[in-house]
Amino acid sequence: MESRVVFVDSKLKEAFDKLKDTRTEDKNFYMWLNRAFDDLSNDPFCGIQIPKKQIPKIYIKKYGIDNLWKYNFPNAWRLIYSVARDEIIVVTIILEWMNHKEYEKRFNY
Repeated sequence: MESRVVFVDSKLKEAFDKLKDTRTEDKNFYMWLNRAFDDLSNDPFCGIQIPKKQIPKIYIKKYGIDNLWKYNFPNAWRLIYSVARDEIIVVTIILEWMNHKEYEKRFNY
């Protein structure tokens, strides 16, 4: 089944593009994101599904999603995404990425 990765909005895409031309630490994160996008293009379900009852209401209200996944990075960073269908294509929608502290706050851990 064909799959593609998209950003939820242009602001997130711009943030991703800016990582490419920044200091070494951010360039490493840019490479991690690219690898994640490749993995998600091959298998949108390769991350860890977040139980529906644990989906933060902000994601449901802001994006109207009904499923949420996380992809773990080194140093406890997380990529948060949702999976949708567009006719015969599976679309992975990148919502945001965050460090572990922000992740715990967002998910009330």
